[in-house]
Amino acid sequence: MSTALVTDLTIFVLALLVGIEVIGKVPATLHTPLMSAANSIHGIVLVGALLIGVTAHDAVGYILAFVAAFFAAANVVGGYVVTGRMLKMFRRKAQPAVPAKEQETVPAQPRRPHGAATRCPPPA
Repeated sequence: MSTALVTDLTIFVLALLVGIEVIGKVPATLHTPLMSAANSIHGIVLVGALLIGVTAHDAVGYILAFVAAFFAAANVVGGYVVTGRMLKMFRRKAQPAVPAKEQETVPAQPRRPHGAATRCPPPA
């Protein structure tokens, strides 16, 4: 293997470890909003994967570029899907139109004053 490939792999592994360490420190309640807001940053990862593919001259470089591009694209698409779901949670639900019901007219009975004795109906 060439020195440049070993250097690139070393940088890749170190970036992976730093990313895991940084993401591991973020509380779970903040992880989704932060990651959904960072979709443009994931686009830069996709550009880097394409640059690896352009500069590759052997099969290992092409395979590494393909894997990196695949995961970067999946990350970008997944980020937008999560953002869409989060925004959908905050939309107001459409209220269905309620048809006016015909209300039965029940004669109103007069209210008795508080403490008034109730009269029993006369026997029939």
